[in-house]
Amino acid sequence: MEFKIPQPLKVEHEELHADLVKATKVGGKIGDAAKTVAKILHPHFVKEEEYALPPLGLLIVLAEGKVTSDMRDVLTMTDKLKAELPQMLEEHKAIVGALENLVDVAKEENKIGYAHFAEKLMLHAQTEEEVLYPAAILMGEYLKLKFNK
Repeated sequence: MEFKIPQPLKVEHEELHADLVKATKVGGKIGDAAKTVAKILHPHFVKEEEYALPPLGLLIVLAEGKVTSDMRDVLTMTDKLKAELPQMLEEHKAIVGALENLVDVAKEENKIGYAHFAEKLMLHAQTEEEVLYPAAILMGEYLKLKFNK
């Protein structure tokens, strides 16, 4: 079974990535700060799209009470996320630190749009930590219970 990242999350990731690419091309301190964010963020985004976010594509189906044996394959992803969660959270700390620097630089240069972008990306990271990652892990734990009945 193929597990797809929910469309709103996919679009949000694409928009954040596109905005970051624009910021890296600004040049000067803002561009340098954005490049630092990108360097840290890119490998993290890859992990998220590999195993952290695809399980969330099952949320609606699971909320409807539907469980099928082919959903068992998602456990590889949810188990990996659970095991890698401490590292993912450490990466978020590094990303947020780099984003805070981008906010400071953007405010120094009176380019508030870049500060708002960085703040939006920090909020996205917080949403992942407080909602998305726990939801994906809980889905895996729920499915394990269902499959063991």
